[in-house]
Amino acid sequence: MAVPAPVTQTEVEFDVSGMTCGSCAARVERTLAKQEGVERAAVNLATERAVVAFDPGRIAVDDLISAVTRAGYGLAPTPPAGRASADTGGEPTDTEDRQRAMWLRRVLVAWPLGVAVMVLSMVWMHEPWARWSAFALATPVQFWAGWPFLHQAAVRARSGAANMDTLIALGTLAAYLFSAAQVTFGHEHSEHYFDSAALIIAFLLLGRYFEARAKGRASRAIRSLLELGAKEARLVEGDGSERMVPIEQVRVGDLLRVRPGEKIPVDAVVIDGVSAVDESMLTGESVPVDKASGDAVVGATLNAHGLLTVRATAVGADTALAQIVRLVEEAQGTKAPVQRLADRIAGVFVPVVLGLALLTLAGWALVGEADQGLVSAVAVLIIACPCALGLATPTAIMVGTGRGAAMGILIKGGEVLERSKRIDTVVFDKTGTLTMGRMAVTDVSAAPGVDPIELLRRAGVVEAGSEHPVGRAVVEAAQADGLAGIAPPADFASVAGHGVRGSVDGVTVVVGRRALLADAGFTIPAEVEAEAVRLETEGKTAVLAGWDGQARGVVAVADTVKPNAAAVVTELRRMGIDCVMITGDNRSTAAAIAAQVGIDRVVAEVLPQDKVAEVRRLQADGRVVAMVGDGINDAPALVQADLGIAIGSGTDVAIESSDITLLSADLEGVPTAIRLARRTFRTILQNLGWAFGYNVAAIPLAVGGALNPVIAGAAMAFSSVSVVTNSLRLASFRRR
Repeated sequence: MAVPAPVTQTEVEFDVSGMTCGSCAARVERTLAKQEGVERAAVNLATERAVVAFDPGRIAVDDLISAVTRAGYGLAPTPPAGRASADTGGEPTDTEDRQRAMWLRRVLVAWPLGVAVMVLSMVWMHEPWARWSAFALATPVQFWAGWPFLHQAAVRARSGAANMDTLIALGTLAAYLFSAAQVTFGHEHSEHYFDSAALIIAFLLLGRYFEARAKGRASRAIRSLLELGAKEARLVEGDGSERMVPIEQVRVGDLLRVRPGEKIPVDAVVIDGVSAVDESMLTGESVPVDKASGDAVVGATLNAHGLLTVRATAVGADTALAQIVRLVEEAQGTKAPVQRLADRIAGVFVPVVLGLALLTLAGWALVGEADQGLVSAVAVLIIACPCALGLATPTAIMVGTGRGAAMGILIKGGEVLERSKRIDTVVFDKTGTLTMGRMAVTDVSAAPGVDPIELLRRAGVVEAGSEHPVGRAVVEAAQADGLAGIAPPADFASVAGHGVRGSVDGVTVVVGRRALLADAGFTIPAEVEAEAVRLETEGKTAVLAGWDGQARGVVAVADTVKPNAAAVVTELRRMGIDCVMITGDNRSTAAAIAAQVGIDRVVAEVLPQDKVAEVRRLQADGRVVAMVGDGINDAPALVQADLGIAIGSGTDVAIESSDITLLSADLEGVPTAIRLARRTFRTILQNLGWAFGYNVAAIPLAVGGALNPVIAGAAMAFSSVSVVTNSLRLASFRRR
């Protein structure tokens, strides 16, 4: 029996051009997927990329390009420089810049001319000079400013498809050509619709311009991630000397030296030295992690203090930072584009309207009323003009997002609104999201016979010489208690990873871990030890302070919960939304924080990829997930989630990777943002209902000759007014 040859599969990424809406992305995806030898195809409208897995023995790249070209779009393999890499830094492409500039030029032409045509039509409709002036002004709007819509409609028509561009082209051309005929051949009291055609194009051009401005967000998120990495490394030569080299020249096994305040250049293991490393960009944990010989360190994390010699274990694409970049790219690429409702309906609506217009013309001609047939057919096309349809979504989004911005909530587009209505689970990051993201003293517990204020004062004086977050928290607490003017002691000494010591009032004071006091010969009373253990079980960092050979008490430090976190969790539950907390912190601390805010489900001690896995696990269980976070480590999970919500006080990459950004660190914005997004989406559905309702009701009248183009234009205008008025109701949205 012959053994079948193994199937070799190749995955290629392509740049796709010519897509303007969700139906375009779906069409390109269907075209690719149905080609022989293609195993899988995914098209992302936002990034204008397609990823195709295929058998190169059955189909070639050129065949894929030809198939997509026949469908009316462009396809080209993505060059290496087109992908986010350390070389490009994810810079916006020249194509993106040209697209934005093109739409802006057309907006700047269409709006002044459109407004002028409207004034002429409203005030001097029947004056010959005004009619010809309106004709002259509307022509460049129709054929130059509106050329992208006309061109794309023609391309779609050649491939037997229809989308919003088809509706725009048909509606505006019908209004324009009918008006041109009226001006040229009609009598002086005949009506024209140049203003409708010009203003429809002006509104839609403005929408396309704003859409183009948002195109670079994904690449900026990747660029922000890449900029975190070190650009150079301090390479240790064989003779012990050091020289700075570009990060690209570092190889696995190289010895590197990292001084205090420098970034760890690549993933490595410590060979010599002790220090505390700030890993908050990776884990979200605000307390630096102590490192000594044999410990692993991660590229792009910050060496807080202490000199380290490390051996590189992973470089380039194998580092943790590069993996996070890949996670963000992966999540962006696999998130299916949401097709706009208007485009989905347009695919059926346009052929039906065209057929009705032709049948209307033919029917009236058969009864000997060819002139009436022409007027009725034009009325059918005008009533089907997508003025209200084109305004239905952008006006609701404009008012809803504008109201959100006034409340400190940035909602990034209509697709976000559609996803928000189905959210049933919110996953919160802990550090900087549910908590303040900085250390603060929570407890000062003195041994019997010791004044707590004196304990805090002496600890604050010694810690004044420390740059460690725990030390700064102790100093801030001492100053808040009125102990102003704290300055570091003259004989200050720091023991990396253990604590500090110094002279206060002529007495040596030691502040830090138990081991530091024990090494200094201090005794630790049982009640002090018991208090330290109790505080640590609550998820707090316990710091012992002592003098005269004995520990005198404990100062507890922790990342404190935001004041309204518990109320926000309660509000979300009232909305029928379950809450989950996820963190890179240890389990005891995570459990303590979760208990304070009222969250039952906790996932602790996780790395960035684990956060993504947890979101995917929830999604696999049928949950529709919103992720709330603020750190670099949250970016992949923010993108993977059905709805990413970034706290504005967080990092740029978290903000750029999210769907909703809260400009304030106030968590109350989370339920408010979800409610606003849901309300805005409901308004869009109402608008679409009104828009199509007028069309569906009026088309039969137009077919029957009971609706002339003048009435059709009035109905179309009334439909637009209704849509805009309904959208304006969003301006009254309030917090609860």
